Amino acid sequence: MGEQISDGGRETAKAAKTAAAGGSASAKKAAPARKTPARKTPAKKATAQKATAQIATAKKATAKKPAAKKAAPARGPAAKQASARKAAAAKSSAALKKAPAPKKQVVAPKKATASVPAAPAKTVAAHPQGESRTALVRRARRVNRELAEVYPYAHPELDFENPFQLVVATVLSAQTTDLRVNQTTPALFAKYPTPEDLAAADPEEVEEILRPTGFFRAKTKSVIGLSKALVEQFGGEVPGRLEDLVKLPGVGRKTAFVVLGNAFGRPGITVDTHFQRLVRRWKWTDETDPDKIEAAVGALFPKSDWTDLSHHVIWHGRRICHARKPACGACPIAPLCPAYGEGETDPEKAEKLLKYEKAGRPGQRLRPPQAYLDAGGRAAPPLGAG
Repeated sequence: MGEQISDGGRETAKAAKTAAAGGSASAKKAAPARKTPARKTPAKKATAQKATAQIATAKKATAKKPAAKKAAPARGPAAKQASARKAAAAKSSAALKKAPAPKKQVVAPKKATASVPAAPAKTVAAHPQGESRTALVRRARRVNRELAEVYPYAHPELDFENPFQLVVATVLSAQTTDLRVNQTTPALFAKYPTPEDLAAADPEEVEEILRPTGFFRAKTKSVIGLSKALVEQFGGEVPGRLEDLVKLPGVGRKTAFVVLGNAFGRPGITVDTHFQRLVRRWKWTDETDPDKIEAAVGALFPKSDWTDLSHHVIWHGRRICHARKPACGACPIAPLCPAYGEGETDPEKAEKLLKYEKAGRPGQRLRPPQAYLDAGGRAAPPLGAG
């Protein structure tokens, strides 16, 4: 009995164990809902971490893609405008690089004075480039020395015996040649030898004598008027001062300097049409006003040279350096002349353009100085002779 009970108790215990085991197994089946990661093995933990990292990466990628897609439309026009601006800037910079640098405009230097001369009929050589004041003075004085060798006998080309005859002859020389005046004055001075005689003369008789000189009525009025002024203001004597001479009717600075330089030995520059033309042609000055020309040229020479300088320039203008067609091929100062080539350069053709004694013809004076005759010059014929 006791053994049967123990066997039954053993079987009862086994059944209890079996039931307990079944309960734990069912408990194990329900456990996955309660399982915690802490109970996982290391291998399972690494696998779970990798899976979690992949899920997180995928989420980030999917989060970025919509944002990029949404932002793209907002940046599209701005990006296009920026690229267009860059392209325009690149084109403009390329054009600037290809475009040649602008040339500097060469501005003609201003003339030395405010007065601008009229353009010459022919184009002449420009003012010597870079010629300094010192170089201009040297060139001008060398020209004068050369002309002094060519015309050593240069003198006033009006016949006169005293200051009165010289001032009257100079007034009459306006708008005519010295030769015509020299052919006319012998009859005038033979009839009216003194200022008193001419002041009391009949104007009609004087006009008849002066008719060959042109503008004879105006000239008659001038010579009678200046004769009266000499008698009334200066006792019948020609004054030897510039300020007194220019007060006489028909007498300007040019006439006054002719009288002062040749009758009184006082230096002066005679700015007649020949003198004006040549000093501008030689680029000594660009002035056109006679008084300004006188001042500009006078500053290039010592005062003692003024009278002879006037003779040299005027003689050269009458004989070689003519207004319309200079005889450049026969000019002794051609190497010094910036206007060389304006006239005839062929020597043979230029020789045919020479006048007066240079061409073997008579001069303008009926009674020239002996030095002129000794140099081979010929006296001019009187009025009406051949």
